[in-house]
Amino acid sequence: MLFGRKKKEPPRLCVAAVIPAAGSSQRMGGENKLLAELGGVPILIHTLAAFEQCEMVDYIVLVAREEDILVYQDLYKKYGLSKKCILVRGGETRAHSVLEGVRACLDGTDIVAIHDAARPLVTDEVICGAIRAAAEFGGAAPVVPMKDSVKRVSEGKIEADVPRDTIAAVQTPQCFVRGRIEGALVKALRRCLPLTDDCAAFEAAGLPVRATQGDYRNIKITTPEDLLVAEAFLQGRDV
Repeated sequence: MLFGRKKKEPPRLCVAAVIPAAGSSQRMGGENKLLAELGGVPILIHTLAAFEQCEMVDYIVLVAREEDILVYQDLYKKYGLSKKCILVRGGETRAHSVLEGVRACLDGTDIVAIHDAARPLVTDEVICGAIRAAAEFGGAAPVVPMKDSVKRVSEGKIEADVPRDTIAAVQTPQCFVRGRIEGALVKALRRCLPLTDDCAAFEAAGLPVRATQGDYRNIKITTPEDLLVAEAFLQGRDV
């Protein structure tokens, strides 16, 4: 052959975005923060739209409180989202809710991208980077370097510096091979481990998580002040 044998394309992965949206929103005064508007559109819709538009994501699993399921269904239709969305009732804790979401994934799903519903400004680059790394290494999460100086504090006393080059702020989506994260979550919950995020379950199972490029705009909205910052980012202003 003049140009040699055609390179074989890697098999197409089936990817599910699992969006836990069953929290209590206590730091937003108990109101459902996901229904708060950002640029005139609910936070939740911004988040779902990011995965709707990502070509690497095949479908979405949205985990919700029972009282919110019909509300979220109506919003999904109202804003014209068309990618397949499976709605699942949440569990006792965030980790339980994530496990319910992972278990609801369709047969044949290779990778799950677990993303905080309150991170509406996630970009396609961040999503795809974490998915690709998870496919190669088993688990991956986007991170950003710490900007502030970090100290170790005990009983109100600053004890020592923590070198910034050894730590990072972890974001979502945290992406994993489906079977591995399901097993890791089951084991962690059975042992009643305190899980700060999904990576913690993976790490507790002795599985490596690859760090990928995050984005400082990919903030989690937990307070009214965060909403103001997100508005500024959305409008392209420096913060």
